[in-house]
Amino acid sequence: MSEPWWISVVKGLVLINLLLLVFSYATLIERKVIGRMQLRYGPNRSGPFGIAQPFADLLKLIRKESFFPAAAVDVLYVLAPLTAAFAAMTAFAVIPFGPGWEVAGYHIAGQMVDVPIGLILVFAIGSVGIYGFIVGGWASESKYSLLGSMRTCAQLVSYEVSLALSVLGVVIMGQSLSLPELVEKQNGTIWFVVPQLIGMLVFLFAGTAETSRAPFDLPEAEQELVAGYHTEYGGMRWGLFTMAEYINLITLSGLAVTLFFGGWLGPWLPGPVWFLVKLIIILFVFIWLRTTVPRLRYDQLMRFGWKVLLPVATVNAVVTAFFVVLI
Repeated sequence: MSEPWWISVVKGLVLINLLLLVFSYATLIERKVIGRMQLRYGPNRSGPFGIAQPFADLLKLIRKESFFPAAAVDVLYVLAPLTAAFAAMTAFAVIPFGPGWEVAGYHIAGQMVDVPIGLILVFAIGSVGIYGFIVGGWASESKYSLLGSMRTCAQLVSYEVSLALSVLGVVIMGQSLSLPELVEKQNGTIWFVVPQLIGMLVFLFAGTAETSRAPFDLPEAEQELVAGYHTEYGGMRWGLFTMAEYINLITLSGLAVTLFFGGWLGPWLPGPVWFLVKLIIILFVFIWLRTTVPRLRYDQLMRFGWKVLLPVATVNAVVTAFFVVLI
């Protein structure tokens, strides 16, 4: 059942603002959690307990002088962060957060867009977002930015293979590429994290590399590089790149919740509340990894992807297909 267009518009505006709010406070929570794990204080000056820090950061980025290198390719230099941010927010549109509701005779779907190939669409949009990172580094006309963008592109493309293979077991068991149908399948059987534990672990590691999070943060490794692909960016343009990375992390966490942890399923509480609780737990795991695991060297990073994750994900998918056919 389709919903009226004006409900889709209102829901889209609400979801985009909620996504931006979750992103802004994810940065604060990460700084707070890392501070506590390292026995120091996080942000605590802007507002009570530092709760106004995201808004202070936003004002600082907006008021910061907007500059760009004289030799930069103007149009591409400006469009690159916009492309990365747009692709990140678009990918979240297919993540389901509820079963759908009937309100005053109108149907409200539990996601922005319900397509039968939602899983493929998420990966496709994520691939488009890579162009924002590599074009931004190239258009800056800086060798440091160009090298950083090449490292980013190499890492994201290579680990995308393992990421896609890690969910094949879920697709085989759920017999669908539609994300709501995969959640409903778990409602009738069992959460896929149980039979697909190996796939979930591969998804977690490959997703960490896909979002350039520690210990896979070599594209922006401050100790080895100036800053990576966004070396020549400042102000809100730099903020858009950072926002794209965090929203990609939120989208990836939402996808993990949908594929392996039952999505919105749970007792007593409404579906969106369960989805949010599970999402926060997955985000905490990513923060935990960043705080406690040292960064890998570049040769270790490539070896871990091609010699560990890729074969494990392939074997997991093949074994799952064998048992499904056998049963």
